[in-house]
Amino acid sequence: MNAPRTTSELPWLIQGGMGVGVSGWRLARAVARTGQLGVVSGTALDTLLIRGLRSGDPGGHLRRALAAFPVPELAGSVRDRYFVEGGIREGERFAATPLMTAAETCPSRSLAVVANFCEVWLAKEGHGGPVGVNYLEKVQLATLPAMFGAILAGVDYVLVGAGIPAQIPRIARGLARREPVLARVDVDGDDQPHELRFDPAPVLRGADPGPLRRPRVLAIVSLPALAAYLNRDEETRPDGFVVEGHRAGGHSAPPRGPLRLDDRGDPVYGPRDTPDFTRMAALGLPFWIAGGQCGPEQVRWARAAGAAGVQVGSVFALCEESGLEKGLRRELIERELAGELTVRNDPAASPTSFPFKVADLPGTLADAGTSAARTRVCDLGYLRTLYRTDRGTIGYRCPAEPAAAHVRKGGTLEETEGRQCLCNGLLAAVGLGQRRPKGVVEPPVVTIGQDLGFLRHIAPDGGEYSAEAGVRWLSAGLAEEALAPV
Repeated sequence: MNAPRTTSELPWLIQGGMGVGVSGWRLARAVARTGQLGVVSGTALDTLLIRGLRSGDPGGHLRRALAAFPVPELAGSVRDRYFVEGGIREGERFAATPLMTAAETCPSRSLAVVANFCEVWLAKEGHGGPVGVNYLEKVQLATLPAMFGAILAGVDYVLVGAGIPAQIPRIARGLARREPVLARVDVDGDDQPHELRFDPAPVLRGADPGPLRRPRVLAIVSLPALAAYLNRDEETRPDGFVVEGHRAGGHSAPPRGPLRLDDRGDPVYGPRDTPDFTRMAALGLPFWIAGGQCGPEQVRWARAAGAAGVQVGSVFALCEESGLEKGLRRELIERELAGELTVRNDPAASPTSFPFKVADLPGTLADAGTSAARTRVCDLGYLRTLYRTDRGTIGYRCPAEPAAAHVRKGGTLEETEGRQCLCNGLLAAVGLGQRRPKGVVEPPVVTIGQDLGFLRHIAPDGGEYSAEAGVRWLSAGLAEEALAPV
């Protein structure tokens, strides 16, 4: 174990990881420079790298990070394949991202390593503050090479949610030693998981990056029961926990017990879904409280409850360093301040079957007309699941893909109902939607937390604010602790 035990040695604030690209390197860097934990989202970083390079890499940041990658020939091949001086023409299609598969020889693995290195390296550039990366347990195929890329860049924390991240502590130890690692990947309808193997050696191609440091692992959980399960064994024990409530943006755990919906169609949560923080404190590992109303008073309350502090997402999703497309960010702020914004916890939207927060904005996938007009396509595949074909081989399917294809692969038509392509929609929300034939651009899907009351305190006039301003506002909840730049 390498986690500090006293709250004075820990960040009191974690800026939540928000994908795709909302919590990019610019946001994580801005938060980390204040001394708190800035977190980049680790989802779809290969696509973000490709589309950033195809867009001309304004400022040269991605090329600067590629130049720092410890295997120059690999970084050079990525740059040469995807970089376009001045960017592709308006309306021109972005280059396809090679799909990740379970094959050990999958070429996408090297790209994932490079992309995660670049994002973390840029987030850590020029300061000594802590930087983390956030992964989803549901995006299993990419996790091993992605985490190795982040470790190569010196990532300080790895945070994993949307599932049970029992394998991550062991994997982090192995990758930091540059050892081959195994992960068990779920297979739909099969009790036997598929074993996924990743060996860093073929990626490094004989290069020596020097000693690598194992990052601290934080498991994102909804209740103390899962935290206690992970804490029971050294193999599964993380260095701490983020206890996330169901009002946080993005995915949330479903309610315990039979699913009931309210009159808006949101899942109904009850007393069984409320964490007991006394039980969390009794585990003896640091934890942070997330999801719900945020502000200085919540920071103060969390510390009094025994937490190291809080994790906050939405405050930073709407700040000027956020990767969220500026027009969407402005619309969210204006509608919230006017009392006109609705954020649903949609139980059907995500292919993962986890409830997913969707902001009701016109022209996005929350708009029934926009959603119905979109032609279903699955060309990114991050949320595909594995299944066993009739021949006993591994296949891939997603309930957000064309319904006929999903049924042909053994899925059911019911599984496709209401599902949205979060892969394409979230990329569109950061201004990198794929361009389709006849001038069609993928519509965005916007996720945000359900409690945005902080705007009336931090930006009552609707003006822009910085990530640092968000940290300073939240820090008022610390009784006698000063915020010092790194």
